[in-house]
Amino acid sequence: EVRLVESGGGLVQSGESVRLSCAASGFTFSASAISWVRQAPGGGLEWIASMTAGGGNIFYADSVKGRFTISRDNFKSTLYLQLNKLKTADTAMYHCAKGLRAVVPRGPGTLVTVSA
Repeated sequence: EVRLVESGGGLVQSGESVRLSCAASGFTFSASAISWVRQAPGGGLEWIASMTAGGGNIFYADSVKGRFTISRDNFKSTLYLQLNKLKTADTAMYHCAKGLRAVVPRGPGTLVTVSA
């Protein structure tokens, strides 16, 4: 059973940074592409970043390109998302998802709230 558990969210001020983690289990993490998606309050799911299994290819949505960095540690079966230069528009529940540009299956998420 695929299990994804995100952590690291919280309340931050505009311009600050936060690092999110996603602990994966139930599948061969090192052989899987994996993604981050987010859902703003009252909004739909937005794909924001993906990384292929070996890390050789990385993709970002235009809305986060240059500010967010996706990375992974295949030994720890953990995915990361470094969020820099945060804006109030980045306030959302952040989920990791298994697959390239995927939204399912995904974890329950971790909430990032950016105050002005």
